[in-house]
Amino acid sequence: MPKTTLTRAQIKEYAQLSPFELKNIFIDLAQQAQADEPGQKDKSSVQMLNAGRGNPNWTATGPREAFYALGYFSLAESRRVWTADNLGGMPEKDGSGDRFDAFVRKNPALPGIELLQKCVEHAVERFGFDKDAFVHELTDSSVGDNYPVPDRMLVHAEQVVRGYIADEMFDKRPPEGNVSYFATEGGTAAMCYIFDSLMKNGILKKGDKIALMVPVFTPYIEIPELDTYEFDVTYVQASNFAEEGVREWRYPTEEVAKLEDPEIKLVCLVNPSNPPSLALSERVADQIKTIVAEKNPNLLIVTDDVYGTFVEGFRSIAADLPRNTLLVYSYSKHYGCTGWRLGVIGLHDDNVIDEMIAGFPQDAKDALNKRYGTLTLEPEKIRFIDRLVADSRQVALNHTAGLSLPQQVMMTLFSLFDMLDEGQEYKHRIRAIVNRRLDLLLEGAQMKIADDPQRAGYYIELDLLAEAERVHGKEFADFLEQNYEPIDSLFRLAQQTGVVLLNGGGFEGPEWSVRVSLANLDDLDYLKIGHHLRSIFDDYAQEWRASKG
Repeated sequence: MPKTTLTRAQIKEYAQLSPFELKNIFIDLAQQAQADEPGQKDKSSVQMLNAGRGNPNWTATGPREAFYALGYFSLAESRRVWTADNLGGMPEKDGSGDRFDAFVRKNPALPGIELLQKCVEHAVERFGFDKDAFVHELTDSSVGDNYPVPDRMLVHAEQVVRGYIADEMFDKRPPEGNVSYFATEGGTAAMCYIFDSLMKNGILKKGDKIALMVPVFTPYIEIPELDTYEFDVTYVQASNFAEEGVREWRYPTEEVAKLEDPEIKLVCLVNPSNPPSLALSERVADQIKTIVAEKNPNLLIVTDDVYGTFVEGFRSIAADLPRNTLLVYSYSKHYGCTGWRLGVIGLHDDNVIDEMIAGFPQDAKDALNKRYGTLTLEPEKIRFIDRLVADSRQVALNHTAGLSLPQQVMMTLFSLFDMLDEGQEYKHRIRAIVNRRLDLLLEGAQMKIADDPQRAGYYIELDLLAEAERVHGKEFADFLEQNYEPIDSLFRLAQQTGVVLLNGGGFEGPEWSVRVSLANLDDLDYLKIGHHLRSIFDDYAQEWRASKG
């Protein structure tokens, strides 16, 4: 096989890029590998396999079908009020529940209508909704004929999502009291809003000390480096090994103890982690609880729990430390709806952020009262969760803030679907998909990973240097470090085999590690990727042996 034509210096320069930008370089190389050989009529045998991005290749069809069925009822409600060619009116609330039942009876063959009816009935029964009010929220919002009111989140939608989060993120054991939710344009917007509002409200200041539990989703690394923030970052490393050459991807006690430093104002984690894809252990969660109770009581925690549904019995740290935690959740991965942009920020009504703001000196309070003074005569009473909403629209546009109403309806139906037997069957099916793909990848790669019952399996991070030492000893690992850049293997994979993976070093993981998404390719593709990984690994071993004469 030909080696990459890039020099070591060029590869080292590329390593400075974000892994998601570096991915584009690998895609270009993989596409070149696919191109026709000069003078040949047949296509190259190289198949591009892009396992670099976490966009799943499944979708939840049932709740989408229910959404489209709702659309037909909503338009019927609109035309009932006013009909003139393509013009309709605003759906009315009174009697809407009975009209919905009549529509269901008249349209039994409409795709999605049965599941939609189950969702509505379950919501009314579980949450005690007035049926007219709930059905009207669904119909009026799916038509999208009003601004979001309340701007933070629709009344019924918030209650349904609160129930979904309690079931799936809190293992049906939510914290006492109430958690308020802000519907956002996916987890991406949630991240941006949180960092921005923490700064705008003086909770964080430029240059403050924060911590990241790594490896972690790259934007959590890159945002603190921006000139807006320039945070002093402490890394909490998941550096434990299960055995020689096999990383456990767990946090040693001494690493977590870094959070005892009272100068650390914020810690961010993705749970289950990205890329290792492991849920936070009970041992670490308990240690953080002790740190907050005894050493750092105002420590803020941002937990990004998007992959929580892939772990049986998952329980977010937001359930254990509700006063200190901002929860970020996105529907994108579980439901295969990255294009819908559906996410939430959750914050307990009794929280240290509101407490800290209330304790600010008067000049700081006056500045914040001026910022939010156009929204209410008592701006000091605006909770942080509502300040997030205002800040998301530069305060002045607070009256038109909020996630679009059709998006909130889709979020509601996804959440209700999960509460039904059909939704639970779907959850176990997608878990089985990623687990099967992981097994195939490891079969092809002949690599060993630690057994862990809390593995989500949405990604896998493989440390090639640790594998080198496990298989051939430290001399081989030293040879790799001395002669190649850590991302050399990724260039070889792309150019020689058409496989695109991401560099684990870009997630503040080991430099020689690679991230494989187990969500976005066909099952047998992962067996091929595994074989290609092993082939590249064996090439290095052959070059090592040749170097010894």
